[in-house]
Amino acid sequence: MLMRVYYDDTDAGGIVYHANYLKYCERARSELFFERGKMPTVGGAHFVVRHIDAEFLKSAKLGDMIEVRHKVLHIGGASMKLYQSVWLYDIKLFEMTSVLVYAKDGRPQRIDEEMKDFLTSLHL
Repeated sequence: MLMRVYYDDTDAGGIVYHANYLKYCERARSELFFERGKMPTVGGAHFVVRHIDAEFLKSAKLGDMIEVRHKVLHIGGASMKLYQSVWLYDIKLFEMTSVLVYAKDGRPQRIDEEMKDFLTSLHL
């Protein structure tokens, strides 16, 4: 997913504020569903972040056009592991691996076959 860095994404020096890389990845994860006519929530169930490992490699700046890329690493019974990275052309700026738990009413829920099929079909 491509997105532009706006003024409100940056600090006083025009550099993307570190927390915004997480926001970019979250928006892009939601877009995976929206682009295919689906909602990220199904029957009240949705993915919540349980754990994140993140590495900040380089900085994006005001006006840059960045791209968020994804790869599903593993789909388990009630969770999935997702790798995401943020790029400026061919330069990797940020990367993270997250464990996402499928939950309903605040409790882990088994990922149904339809959702597993959808996640597998993403070809990320």
